[in-house]
Amino acid sequence: MRVAERIDAAVTRAITAGQGGKAPGKLAAALEYAVTPGGARIRPTILTSVAMACGDDCPALTDAAGAALEVIHCASLVHDDLPCFDDADMRRGKPALHVAYSEPLAVLAGDSLIIMGFQILARAAAEQPSRAVQLIDILATRTGMPFGICAGQGWESEAQIDLSAYHQAKTGALFIAATQMGAVAAGQDPEPWGELGARIGEAFQVADDLRDALCDEATLGKPAGQDDLHGRPNAVAVLGVAGAIQRFDDILAGAISSIPACPGEAALAQMVRAYADKLVPAGARGRPTVPGE
Repeated sequence: MRVAERIDAAVTRAITAGQGGKAPGKLAAALEYAVTPGGARIRPTILTSVAMACGDDCPALTDAAGAALEVIHCASLVHDDLPCFDDADMRRGKPALHVAYSEPLAVLAGDSLIIMGFQILARAAAEQPSRAVQLIDILATRTGMPFGICAGQGWESEAQIDLSAYHQAKTGALFIAATQMGAVAAGQDPEPWGELGARIGEAFQVADDLRDALCDEATLGKPAGQDDLHGRPNAVAVLGVAGAIQRFDDILAGAISSIPACPGEAALAQMVRAYADKLVPAGARGRPTVPGE
């Protein structure tokens, strides 16, 4: 089964389980709405690719880890779009969840997906209990405070922003989780894989800044120009378009060189480069853009 098919199947199983029993219908529908269409599924793809590069000796645990990471990411998008944060009306080419279902259901759907992420890992623990505990800890670290996406959102409420900490928490955290969780799912030490995740996250942030500045809403599947609108620090404002592209290329080179030695090192490097090439907006360098994040 291809990586994308593995991820989609695992996410579908998780959502279906969350809709079982006598569940409230609107909230059950909102869960599915939040994860479809799937967008690029970059984070679980990286996680699965790292696990495969390390041998992937427990595919069921890898699939659970990928699904857990993806539903946490989708929850963060639901919450990011709320009027109290980005106040975005569109996501992945369709109305944001709070527009389609109401703000209360968006909050509940996001909360439910966060809980679901940890439940997925708990239910997979029988496969490899010690690995599952490590996976839960990594995902919690990169979701909450002080190193997770909650911290990243929190930095936007500060009078002075530590740009490095802000970017690593808001964008880098789930990429670090992806590389480290992929290693753990395959029975490897997560620590050597943290740098790769951090560098991919930094590259993704620069690419996201470029897309926000250069692409329109139809291309992005969400509102454009949000960095300027909300006064957020971003690479294009600081470095210009050409400087941001050069920064992206430098980070990508560092990311590939940081891949730890493993049986699938070459294939993993190829995957990272292929995904990265798609992130830079077509208008900036003549390459296609990955929509729907």
